[in-house]
Amino acid sequence: MPTLANNRRASFDYDLLENYEAGIVLFGHEAKSAKAGHVNLSGSYVSMRPGPNGPELWLLNTHISLYKYAGKLPDYNPLRERKLLLGKKDIERLVGKTREKGLTLIPVKMYTKRSFVKLEFALGKGKKKYDKREAIKQKDIERDLRTLTKRQALKR
Repeated sequence: MPTLANNRRASFDYDLLENYEAGIVLFGHEAKSAKAGHVNLSGSYVSMRPGPNGPELWLLNTHISLYKYAGKLPDYNPLRERKLLLGKKDIERLVGKTREKGLTLIPVKMYTKRSFVKLEFALGKGKKKYDKREAIKQKDIERDLRTLTKRQALKR
């Protein structure tokens, strides 16, 4: 499962509660471009919309660059909306959970599974500014502890 793109900002801005995996409906040249790693997930999000057979999930604001060998496609939009493929029961479960206060769907990473391009997204709750500061403090403390233990090991 080679990872094509990571949203590193997601775990900093949100408390990620549950992860889900979904397929993505892509054009052929978009799939080739994504497999080449020309994907940017920063600022993207998953939205629910009513569809003919119930609610549907859509990936919004994800930038997939034009495949360089695709030729000229003057009307190609790299930020177009892309439909996500997920089971009906999972979608219904997500509809109930997103109705709770403050929960949203955030793309975490895009990867390949066999020949398919998959998206891992998470149900998350936004962090407050003081939560982010606490996370930075914890990282600094852990880094300092690691360096101290390395120094003590080298002295022996």
